[in-house]
Amino acid sequence: MGLQTFRRENDRFWMLAAHPTQNLLAAGHDSGMIVFKLERERPAMDIHEGRAYYAKERYVRMYSFVDGSDVPVAAVRRTGTAGTGMGNFPRHLNYNPYEQNSGTNSVLMTSDAEGGSYELVTFTQGSSGDTSESSRGPGLFAVFVARNRFAVLDKSRHIVIKNFQNEVTKKIPPPNGTADGLFFGGVVGRVLLHIDDKMVLYETQSRRVLADVQAPRVKYVVWSPNYEYVALISKHSIVLADKQLNHLCTITESVRIKSGIWANAPAEIFVYTTLNHIKYSLTNGDAGIIRTLDVPVYLTHLEGSKLYCLDREAKMRTMAVDLTECEFKIALNKKNYTEVMRMVRHSRLCGQAIISYLTKKGYPEVALHFVNDEKTRFKLAISCGNLEVALNSAYELDDSKCWYQLGVEALRQGNIQVVEMAYQRTKNFERLSFLYLVTGNRDKLKKMLKIAEVRNDIMSRFHNALYLGDVEVRVMTLEAAGQFGLALLTAATHGLGEHVERLHASKPDAAIATTVRESP
Repeated sequence: MGLQTFRRENDRFWMLAAHPTQNLLAAGHDSGMIVFKLERERPAMDIHEGRAYYAKERYVRMYSFVDGSDVPVAAVRRTGTAGTGMGNFPRHLNYNPYEQNSGTNSVLMTSDAEGGSYELVTFTQGSSGDTSESSRGPGLFAVFVARNRFAVLDKSRHIVIKNFQNEVTKKIPPPNGTADGLFFGGVVGRVLLHIDDKMVLYETQSRRVLADVQAPRVKYVVWSPNYEYVALISKHSIVLADKQLNHLCTITESVRIKSGIWANAPAEIFVYTTLNHIKYSLTNGDAGIIRTLDVPVYLTHLEGSKLYCLDREAKMRTMAVDLTECEFKIALNKKNYTEVMRMVRHSRLCGQAIISYLTKKGYPEVALHFVNDEKTRFKLAISCGNLEVALNSAYELDDSKCWYQLGVEALRQGNIQVVEMAYQRTKNFERLSFLYLVTGNRDKLKKMLKIAEVRNDIMSRFHNALYLGDVEVRVMTLEAAGQFGLALLTAATHGLGEHVERLHASKPDAAIATTVRESP
Protein backbone atom coordinates (compact mmCIF):
# COMPACT_ATOMS: atom_id res chain seq x y z
CA MET A 1 0.00 0.00 0.00
CA GLY A 2 1.56 3.27 -1.10
CA LEU A 3 1.13 6.27 1.20
CA GLN A 4 3.55 8.83 -0.23
CA THR A 5 6.20 8.82 -2.93
CA PHE A 6 9.59 10.55 -2.78
CA ARG A 7 11.38 9.99 -6.05
CA ARG A 8 15.09 10.34 -6.92
CA GLU A 9 15.61 9.64 -10.60
CA ASN A 10 19.33 8.79 -10.51
CA ASP A 11 19.72 7.55 -6.92
CA ARG A 12 18.99 4.36 -5.04
CA PHE A 13 17.55 4.40 -1.52
CA TRP A 14 19.51 2.24 0.92
CA MET A 15 18.22 2.94 4.41
CA LEU A 16 15.23 4.25 6.40
CA ALA A 17 15.24 5.45 10.01
CA ALA A 18 12.50 6.78 12.30
CA HIS A 19 13.01 9.54 14.86
CA PRO A 20 12.63 8.17 18.40
CA THR A 21 10.34 10.97 19.67
CA GLN A 22 9.15 13.03 16.70
CA ASN A 23 7.00 12.24 13.70
CA LEU A 24 9.95 12.22 11.32
CA LEU A 25 11.51 9.71 8.95
CA ALA A 26 14.91 9.86 7.26
CA ALA A 27 15.80 8.01 4.06
CA GLY A 28 19.36 7.69 2.77
CA HIS A 29 20.21 7.43 -0.91
CA ASP A 30 23.31 7.38 -3.09
CA SER A 31 24.00 11.13 -2.99
CA GLY A 32 22.52 12.15 0.35
CA MET A 33 19.42 11.86 2.47
CA ILE A 34 15.94 13.33 2.90
CA VAL A 35 13.95 13.94 6.09
CA PHE A 36 10.15 13.91 5.85
CA LYS A 37 6.91 13.24 7.72
CA LEU A 38 3.95 11.20 6.56
CA GLU A 39 1.21 13.41 7.98
CA ARG A 40 0.56 16.95 9.12
CA GLU A 41 0.90 17.63 12.83
CA ARG A 42 -0.93 20.96 13.04
CA PRO A 43 -4.48 20.40 14.33
CA ALA A 44 -7.20 21.96 12.19
CA MET A 45 -9.04 24.43 14.44
CA ASP A 46 -11.14 27.57 14.69
CA ILE A 47 -11.96 29.87 17.61
CA HIS A 48 -15.28 31.56 18.31
CA GLU A 49 -16.58 33.36 21.42
CA GLY A 50 -14.60 31.59 24.11
CA ARG A 51 -14.64 28.16 22.47
CA ALA A 52 -12.15 26.26 20.35
CA TYR A 53 -13.36 23.78 17.74
CA TYR A 54 -10.70 21.38 16.55
CA ALA A 55 -10.35 18.03 14.79
CA LYS A 56 -8.91 15.12 16.71
CA GLU A 57 -8.96 11.52 15.52
CA ARG A 58 -12.53 10.88 14.24
CA TYR A 59 -14.24 13.77 16.05
CA VAL A 60 -14.73 17.48 16.04
CA ARG A 61 -14.17 18.53 19.63
CA MET A 62 -15.10 21.69 21.49
CA TYR A 63 -12.97 23.17 24.28
CA SER A 64 -14.45 25.87 26.50
CA PHE A 65 -12.03 28.49 27.75
CA VAL A 66 -14.56 29.43 30.44
CA ASP A 67 -14.87 26.15 32.34
CA GLY A 68 -12.13 24.02 30.73
CA SER A 69 -14.53 21.36 29.40
CA ASP A 70 -13.35 19.39 26.38
CA VAL A 71 -16.03 17.27 24.67
CA PRO A 72 -16.64 15.74 21.23
CA VAL A 73 -19.49 17.43 19.41
CA ALA A 74 -19.57 15.60 16.07
CA ALA A 75 -18.15 12.52 14.41
CA VAL A 76 -16.60 12.88 10.98
CA ARG A 77 -16.27 10.45 8.15
CA ARG A 78 -13.08 8.47 7.85
CA THR A 79 -11.71 8.58 4.34
CA GLY A 80 -8.32 8.31 2.77
CA THR A 81 -6.01 5.58 1.65
CA ALA A 82 -7.68 2.24 2.29
CA GLY A 83 -9.26 3.58 5.45
CA THR A 84 -5.94 4.24 7.14
CA GLY A 85 -6.59 7.94 7.52
CA MET A 86 -3.29 8.80 5.84
CA GLY A 87 -3.63 11.86 3.63
CA ASN A 88 -7.05 12.95 4.85
CA PHE A 89 -6.00 14.82 7.97
CA PRO A 90 -8.01 18.10 7.87
CA ARG A 91 -5.95 21.07 6.78
CA HIS A 92 -8.50 23.75 7.70
CA LEU A 93 -11.53 23.89 9.97
CA ASN A 94 -13.97 26.82 9.86
CA TYR A 95 -16.78 27.40 12.33
CA ASN A 96 -19.95 29.16 11.16
CA PRO A 97 -20.13 32.40 13.21
CA TYR A 98 -23.43 33.46 11.63
CA GLU A 99 -25.49 30.79 13.43
CA GLN A 100 -26.29 32.67 16.60
CA ASN A 101 -29.65 31.45 17.93
CA SER A 102 -30.57 28.56 15.67
CA GLY A 103 -29.72 25.77 18.12
CA THR A 104 -27.38 24.14 15.61
CA ASN A 105 -23.73 24.64 14.78
CA SER A 106 -21.77 23.95 11.62
CA VAL A 107 -18.14 23.50 10.73
CA LEU A 108 -16.41 23.13 7.39
CA MET A 109 -13.31 20.98 7.11
CA THR A 110 -11.03 20.82 4.09
CA SER A 111 -8.30 18.27 3.42
CA ASP A 112 -5.98 17.18 0.63
CA ALA A 113 -7.78 13.84 0.25
CA GLU A 114 -8.79 13.02 -3.33
CA GLY A 115 -6.98 16.07 -4.65
CA GLY A 116 -8.84 18.41 -2.32
CA SER A 117 -12.20 17.96 -0.60
CA TYR A 118 -14.43 19.54 2.00
CA GLU A 119 -16.88 18.20 4.56
CA LEU A 120 -19.78 20.15 6.02
CA VAL A 121 -20.69 18.92 9.51
CA THR A 122 -23.82 20.20 11.26
CA PHE A 123 -24.53 19.29 14.87
CA THR A 124 -26.88 20.38 17.61
CA GLN A 125 -25.71 22.35 20.60
CA GLY A 126 -24.91 20.09 23.52
CA SER A 127 -24.45 17.00 21.34
CA SER A 128 -21.98 14.34 22.46
CA GLY A 129 -20.46 13.30 19.16
CA ASP A 130 -23.35 12.09 17.03
CA THR A 131 -23.35 13.67 13.61
CA SER A 132 -26.75 15.03 12.71
CA GLU A 133 -25.83 15.93 9.14
CA SER A 134 -22.72 15.59 7.02
CA SER A 135 -22.09 16.30 3.36
CA ARG A 136 -18.94 16.25 1.30
CA GLY A 137 -17.66 17.49 -2.01
CA PRO A 138 -14.53 18.34 -4.00
CA GLY A 139 -12.82 21.66 -3.34
CA LEU A 140 -9.55 23.27 -2.36
CA PHE A 141 -10.95 25.70 0.25
CA ALA A 142 -14.37 26.19 1.86
CA VAL A 143 -15.64 29.00 4.12
CA PHE A 144 -18.99 30.26 5.37
CA VAL A 145 -20.47 33.39 3.78
CA ALA A 146 -23.89 33.43 5.50
CA ARG A 147 -26.01 31.54 8.04
CA ASN A 148 -26.97 28.90 5.46
CA ARG A 149 -24.45 29.46 2.67
CA PHE A 150 -20.81 28.59 2.17
CA ALA A 151 -18.29 29.24 -0.60
CA VAL A 152 -15.99 26.64 -2.15
CA LEU A 153 -12.91 27.26 -4.28
CA ASP A 154 -13.17 24.38 -6.75
CA LYS A 155 -10.38 22.78 -8.74
CA SER A 156 -11.03 25.06 -11.71
CA ARG A 157 -10.36 28.01 -9.31
CA HIS A 158 -13.95 29.29 -9.46
CA ILE A 159 -15.90 30.41 -6.39
CA VAL A 160 -18.93 28.17 -5.94
CA ILE A 161 -21.69 29.28 -3.53
CA LYS A 162 -23.64 26.36 -2.02
CA ASN A 163 -26.50 25.96 0.43
CA PHE A 164 -26.55 23.50 3.32
CA GLN A 165 -28.14 20.86 1.07
CA ASN A 166 -24.81 20.95 -0.81
CA GLU A 167 -26.53 22.43 -3.86
CA VAL A 168 -24.85 24.99 -6.10
CA THR A 169 -26.63 28.35 -6.03
CA LYS A 170 -24.03 30.47 -7.79
CA LYS A 171 -20.69 30.07 -9.58
CA ILE A 172 -18.38 33.07 -9.78
CA PRO A 173 -15.12 33.38 -11.72
CA PRO A 174 -12.33 34.92 -9.62
CA PRO A 175 -11.56 38.60 -10.33
CA ASN A 176 -8.37 39.57 -12.15
CA GLY A 177 -6.36 36.37 -12.07
CA THR A 178 -6.19 32.87 -10.66
CA ALA A 179 -7.16 32.39 -7.03
CA ASP A 180 -4.98 30.05 -4.98
CA GLY A 181 -6.66 30.62 -1.61
CA LEU A 182 -10.12 31.30 -0.17
CA PHE A 183 -10.59 32.48 3.43
CA PHE A 184 -13.26 33.80 5.78
CA GLY A 185 -14.11 37.46 5.07
CA GLY A 186 -15.27 38.63 8.50
CA VAL A 187 -18.62 39.98 7.23
CA VAL A 188 -21.66 38.29 5.68
CA GLY A 189 -21.28 37.92 1.93
CA ARG A 190 -17.54 38.63 1.87
CA VAL A 191 -14.54 36.38 1.36
CA LEU A 192 -10.80 36.87 1.21
CA LEU A 193 -9.17 35.65 -2.02
CA HIS A 194 -5.46 35.24 -2.55
CA ILE A 195 -4.65 36.20 -6.13
CA ASP A 196 -1.16 36.84 -7.53
CA ASP A 197 0.63 37.84 -4.30
CA LYS A 198 -2.36 39.91 -3.17
CA MET A 199 -5.09 39.29 -0.66
CA VAL A 200 -8.38 40.57 -2.07
CA LEU A 201 -11.51 41.43 -0.08
CA TYR A 202 -14.31 40.28 -2.37
CA GLU A 203 -18.08 40.70 -2.10
CA THR A 204 -19.84 37.69 -3.60
CA GLN A 205 -23.27 39.30 -4.01
CA SER A 206 -22.15 42.33 -6.01
CA ARG A 207 -19.01 40.61 -7.37
CA ARG A 208 -16.88 43.61 -6.44
CA VAL A 209 -13.31 43.85 -5.20
CA LEU A 210 -13.55 46.06 -2.12
CA ALA A 211 -9.87 46.25 -1.21
CA ASP A 212 -6.57 44.44 -1.55
CA VAL A 213 -3.21 44.26 0.18
CA GLN A 214 0.16 42.82 -0.81
CA ALA A 215 0.79 39.44 0.83
CA PRO A 216 2.87 36.41 -0.20
CA ARG A 217 1.24 32.99 -0.41
CA VAL A 218 -1.10 32.96 2.61
CA LYS A 219 -1.58 29.77 4.62
CA TYR A 220 -3.90 30.96 7.39
CA VAL A 221 -6.06 33.98 8.14
CA VAL A 222 -6.76 35.02 11.75
CA TRP A 223 -9.38 37.62 12.63
CA SER A 224 -9.43 39.52 15.92
CA PRO A 225 -12.36 38.74 18.27
CA ASN A 226 -14.09 42.02 17.32
CA TYR A 227 -13.28 41.56 13.60
CA GLU A 228 -11.48 44.90 13.50
CA TYR A 229 -8.09 43.43 12.56
CA VAL A 230 -6.89 40.54 10.45
CA ALA A 231 -3.58 38.69 10.28
CA LEU A 232 -2.49 37.07 7.02
CA ILE A 233 -0.03 34.33 7.91
CA SER A 234 2.41 33.09 5.28
CA LYS A 235 5.30 30.67 5.56
CA HIS A 236 7.82 33.27 6.77
CA SER A 237 5.82 36.47 7.18
CA ILE A 238 2.68 37.98 8.71
CA VAL A 239 0.76 40.92 7.27
CA LEU A 240 -1.43 42.80 9.75
CA ALA A 241 -4.31 44.85 8.35
CA ASP A 242 -7.60 46.34 9.47
CA LYS A 243 -10.99 44.98 8.41
CA GLN A 244 -10.86 47.05 5.20
CA LEU A 245 -7.44 45.54 4.36
CA ASN A 246 -5.58 48.77 5.02
CA HIS A 247 -2.01 47.67 5.62
CA LEU A 248 -0.75 48.16 9.17
CA CYS A 249 2.58 46.33 9.27
CA THR A 250 4.49 43.29 8.05
CA ILE A 251 6.50 40.92 10.25
CA THR A 252 9.20 38.76 8.66
CA GLU A 253 10.76 35.69 10.25
CA SER A 254 13.71 33.55 9.17
CA VAL A 255 11.97 30.36 10.34
CA ARG A 256 8.47 29.02 9.72
CA ILE A 257 5.55 30.65 11.47
CA LYS A 258 3.38 28.03 13.14
CA SER A 259 0.28 29.84 14.40
CA GLY A 260 -1.08 33.12 15.73
CA ILE A 261 -3.96 34.71 17.66
CA TRP A 262 -5.19 38.17 18.62
CA ALA A 263 -5.49 39.13 22.25
CA ASN A 264 -8.95 39.95 23.58
CA ALA A 265 -7.59 43.09 25.23
CA PRO A 266 -5.71 45.14 24.26
CA ALA A 267 -6.96 44.34 20.74
CA GLU A 268 -3.75 45.62 19.10
CA ILE A 269 -1.64 42.66 20.31
CA PHE A 270 -1.05 39.78 17.92
CA VAL A 271 0.77 36.78 19.41
CA TYR A 272 2.34 34.14 17.18
CA THR A 273 4.62 31.12 17.42
CA THR A 274 7.62 29.89 15.53
CA LEU A 275 9.43 26.60 16.08
CA ASN A 276 11.11 27.77 19.29
CA HIS A 277 9.53 31.06 20.35
CA ILE A 278 6.31 32.79 21.28
CA LYS A 279 6.49 36.33 19.89
CA TYR A 280 4.24 39.34 19.61
CA SER A 281 3.60 42.19 17.24
CA LEU A 282 1.57 45.35 17.68
CA THR A 283 -0.44 46.89 14.88
CA ASN A 284 2.13 49.71 14.62
CA GLY A 285 4.92 47.22 13.82
CA ASP A 286 6.58 47.02 17.24
CA ALA A 287 7.54 43.41 17.95
CA GLY A 288 9.38 41.29 20.49
CA ILE A 289 9.82 37.88 22.11
CA ILE A 290 7.55 36.74 24.93
CA ARG A 291 9.19 33.42 25.79
CA THR A 292 10.95 30.39 24.35
CA LEU A 293 9.40 27.00 23.58
CA ASP A 294 10.67 23.46 24.06
CA VAL A 295 8.29 22.02 21.46
CA PRO A 296 6.08 23.68 18.82
CA VAL A 297 2.54 24.62 19.88
CA TYR A 298 -0.46 26.10 18.09
CA LEU A 299 -2.12 29.05 19.80
CA THR A 300 -5.86 29.11 20.41
CA HIS A 301 -6.71 31.78 22.99
CA LEU A 302 -5.14 34.51 25.10
CA GLU A 303 -6.86 35.79 28.21
CA GLY A 304 -4.81 38.12 30.39
CA SER A 305 -1.57 36.31 31.20
CA LYS A 306 -2.99 32.86 30.41
CA LEU A 307 -2.20 31.45 26.97
CA TYR A 308 -4.04 28.42 25.60
CA CYS A 309 -2.57 26.26 22.87
CA LEU A 310 -2.81 22.84 21.22
CA ASP A 311 0.23 20.62 20.98
CA ARG A 312 0.97 18.21 18.14
CA GLU A 313 -1.13 15.54 19.83
CA ALA A 314 -4.12 17.92 19.80
CA LYS A 315 -4.09 18.28 23.59
CA MET A 316 -5.01 21.63 25.06
CA ARG A 317 -2.28 23.15 27.18
CA THR A 318 -1.97 26.40 29.11
CA MET A 319 1.07 28.49 29.91
CA ALA A 320 1.71 31.77 31.66
CA VAL A 321 2.96 34.71 29.62
CA ASP A 322 3.97 38.22 30.59
CA LEU A 323 2.51 40.87 28.29
CA THR A 324 3.75 43.83 30.34
CA GLU A 325 6.12 44.92 27.59
CA CYS A 326 3.31 44.87 25.00
CA GLU A 327 0.93 46.81 27.24
CA PHE A 328 3.68 49.30 28.07
CA LYS A 329 4.34 50.00 24.40
CA ILE A 330 0.63 50.37 23.67
CA ALA A 331 0.22 52.86 26.52
CA LEU A 332 3.24 54.78 25.27
CA ASN A 333 1.95 54.90 21.68
CA LYS A 334 -1.45 56.09 22.92
CA LYS A 335 0.32 58.74 25.04
CA ASN A 336 -1.32 57.38 28.16
CA TYR A 337 1.44 58.72 30.38
CA THR A 338 -0.41 57.99 33.63
CA GLU A 339 -0.43 54.30 32.80
CA VAL A 340 3.16 54.48 31.56
CA MET A 341 4.42 55.88 34.85
CA ARG A 342 2.34 53.39 36.83
CA MET A 343 3.99 50.55 34.94
CA VAL A 344 7.42 52.11 35.36
CA ARG A 345 6.98 52.19 39.14
CA HIS A 346 5.32 48.82 39.65
CA SER A 347 6.46 46.52 36.83
CA ARG A 348 9.72 44.69 36.26
CA LEU A 349 10.42 46.14 32.85
CA CYS A 350 14.14 46.43 32.24
CA GLY A 351 16.81 45.62 29.72
CA GLN A 352 18.64 47.29 26.89
CA ALA A 353 15.81 46.50 24.45
CA ILE A 354 13.31 48.66 26.35
CA ILE A 355 15.87 51.46 26.73
CA SER A 356 16.67 51.39 23.00
CA TYR A 357 12.97 51.31 22.15
CA LEU A 358 12.18 54.33 24.32
CA THR A 359 15.13 56.27 22.95
CA LYS A 360 14.22 55.40 19.36
CA LYS A 361 10.62 56.46 19.89
CA GLY A 362 11.68 59.78 21.40
CA TYR A 363 11.04 59.05 25.09
CA PRO A 364 14.50 59.17 26.70
CA GLU A 365 13.00 60.75 29.85
CA VAL A 366 10.97 57.56 30.41
CA ALA A 367 14.01 55.38 29.74
CA LEU A 368 15.82 57.15 32.59
CA HIS A 369 13.62 55.29 35.06
CA PHE A 370 14.99 51.92 33.89
CA VAL A 371 18.72 52.73 33.98
CA ASN A 372 21.25 52.50 36.78
CA ASP A 373 24.44 52.72 34.72
CA GLU A 374 25.68 56.30 35.06
CA LYS A 375 27.07 56.54 31.53
CA THR A 376 23.75 55.47 30.03
CA ARG A 377 21.84 57.75 32.38
CA PHE A 378 24.03 60.67 31.32
CA LYS A 379 23.38 60.04 27.61
CA LEU A 380 19.63 59.74 28.16
CA ALA A 381 19.56 62.84 30.36
CA ILE A 382 21.36 64.84 27.67
CA SER A 383 18.93 63.49 25.04
CA CYS A 384 15.89 64.63 26.98
CA GLY A 385 17.48 67.81 28.35
CA ASN A 386 17.35 66.80 32.01
CA LEU A 387 20.27 68.87 33.32
CA GLU A 388 19.81 67.85 36.94
CA VAL A 389 20.27 64.13 36.23
CA ALA A 390 23.02 64.85 33.71
CA LEU A 391 24.89 66.99 36.26
CA ASN A 392 24.70 64.27 38.92
CA SER A 393 25.94 61.67 36.44
CA ALA A 394 28.73 63.97 35.27
CA TYR A 395 29.93 64.30 38.87
CA GLU A 396 29.97 60.51 39.20
CA LEU A 397 31.73 59.92 35.90
CA ASP A 398 34.10 62.93 36.15
CA ASP A 399 34.92 62.65 32.45
CA SER A 400 35.96 65.67 30.39
CA LYS A 401 33.86 64.56 27.39
CA CYS A 402 30.77 64.33 29.56
CA TRP A 403 31.40 67.76 31.04
CA TYR A 404 31.85 69.19 27.56
CA GLN A 405 28.53 67.69 26.36
CA LEU A 406 26.84 68.96 29.50
CA GLY A 407 28.19 72.44 28.83
CA VAL A 408 26.84 72.41 25.26
CA GLU A 409 23.36 71.30 26.38
CA ALA A 410 23.28 73.73 29.32
CA LEU A 411 24.27 76.60 27.01
CA ARG A 412 21.46 75.59 24.63
CA GLN A 413 19.02 75.82 27.53
CA GLY A 414 20.55 79.01 28.90
CA ASN A 415 21.51 77.55 32.28
CA ILE A 416 24.50 79.78 33.05
CA GLN A 417 25.42 78.14 36.36
CA VAL A 418 25.77 74.67 34.81
CA VAL A 419 27.62 76.08 31.80
CA GLU A 420 30.07 77.84 34.12
CA MET A 421 30.63 74.66 36.11
CA ALA A 422 31.18 72.58 32.95
CA TYR A 423 33.74 75.08 31.58
CA GLN A 424 35.53 75.17 34.92
CA ARG A 425 35.71 71.35 35.08
CA THR A 426 37.15 71.14 31.56
CA LYS A 427 39.41 74.17 32.13
CA ASN A 428 37.96 75.79 29.03
CA PHE A 429 39.20 79.26 29.96
CA GLU A 430 38.46 80.94 26.64
CA ARG A 431 34.78 79.94 26.69
CA LEU A 432 34.59 80.78 30.37
CA SER A 433 35.92 84.32 29.77
CA PHE A 434 33.50 84.85 26.91
CA LEU A 435 30.64 83.60 29.10
CA TYR A 436 31.51 86.20 31.74
CA LEU A 437 31.72 88.85 29.01
CA VAL A 438 28.24 88.18 27.58
CA THR A 439 26.73 87.96 31.07
CA GLY A 440 28.47 91.19 32.18
CA ASN A 441 30.30 89.61 35.14
CA ARG A 442 33.31 91.93 35.44
CA ASP A 443 34.44 90.61 38.81
CA LYS A 444 34.93 87.13 37.43
CA LEU A 445 36.55 88.51 34.29
CA LYS A 446 39.15 90.13 36.56
CA LYS A 447 39.72 86.77 38.18
CA MET A 448 40.17 85.24 34.73
CA LEU A 449 42.76 87.93 33.99
CA LYS A 450 44.71 86.99 37.12
CA ILE A 451 44.47 83.31 36.24
CA ALA A 452 45.87 84.07 32.78
CA GLU A 453 48.78 85.92 34.39
CA VAL A 454 49.50 82.98 36.69
CA ARG A 455 49.31 80.57 33.75
CA ASN A 456 51.53 82.92 31.75
CA ASP A 457 49.04 82.70 28.89
CA ILE A 458 49.72 85.83 26.82
CA MET A 459 46.72 85.41 24.49
CA SER A 460 44.27 84.76 27.31
CA ARG A 461 45.66 87.72 29.27
CA PHE A 462 45.24 90.03 26.26
CA HIS A 463 41.66 88.81 25.56
CA ASN A 464 40.60 89.31 29.14
CA ALA A 465 42.16 92.78 29.19
CA LEU A 466 40.30 93.57 25.97
CA TYR A 467 37.00 92.31 27.46
CA LEU A 468 37.59 94.46 30.56
CA GLY A 469 38.65 97.53 28.57
CA ASP A 470 41.90 97.67 30.57
CA VAL A 471 44.25 99.47 28.13
CA GLU A 472 47.18 99.56 30.54
CA VAL A 473 47.19 95.79 30.88
CA ARG A 474 46.91 95.42 27.11
CA VAL A 475 49.98 97.64 26.65
CA MET A 476 51.96 95.63 29.17
CA THR A 477 50.80 92.35 27.60
CA LEU A 478 51.89 93.48 24.12
CA GLU A 479 55.21 94.62 25.53
CA ALA A 480 55.67 91.26 27.26
CA ALA A 481 54.89 89.52 23.99
CA GLY A 482 57.64 91.51 22.21
CA GLN A 483 55.18 93.62 20.23
CA PHE A 484 56.75 96.96 21.21
CA GLY A 485 55.36 98.81 18.21
CA LEU A 486 51.81 97.70 18.96
CA ALA A 487 52.28 98.47 22.63
CA LEU A 488 53.51 102.02 21.80
CA LEU A 489 50.62 102.61 19.37
CA THR A 490 48.09 101.38 21.89
CA ALA A 491 49.54 103.59 24.63
CA ALA A 492 49.70 106.63 22.34
CA THR A 493 46.15 106.07 21.01
CA HIS A 494 44.69 105.98 24.49
CA GLY A 495 46.79 108.83 25.87
CA LEU A 496 48.98 106.84 28.24
CA GLY A 497 51.91 109.32 28.20
CA GLU A 498 53.87 107.58 30.93
CA HIS A 499 53.94 104.31 29.00
CA VAL A 500 54.76 106.13 25.75
CA GLU A 501 57.82 107.79 27.31
CA ARG A 502 58.95 104.54 28.90
CA LEU A 503 58.63 102.67 25.63
CA HIS A 504 60.45 105.46 23.74
CA ALA A 505 63.27 105.29 26.23
CA SER A 506 63.56 101.53 26.31
CA LYS A 507 63.06 100.84 22.59
CA PRO A 508 63.97 103.88 20.45
CA ASP A 509 64.02 101.76 17.24
CA ALA A 510 60.41 100.75 17.80
CA ALA A 511 59.51 104.36 18.52
CA ILE A 512 61.14 105.57 15.26
CA ALA A 513 59.39 102.84 13.27
CA THR A 514 56.07 103.75 14.79
CA THR A 515 56.64 107.45 14.03
CA VAL A 516 57.47 106.68 10.38
CA ARG A 517 54.27 104.62 9.97
CA GLU A 518 52.21 107.45 11.47
CA SER A 519 53.67 110.05 9.03
CA PRO A 520 51.48 110.86 5.96
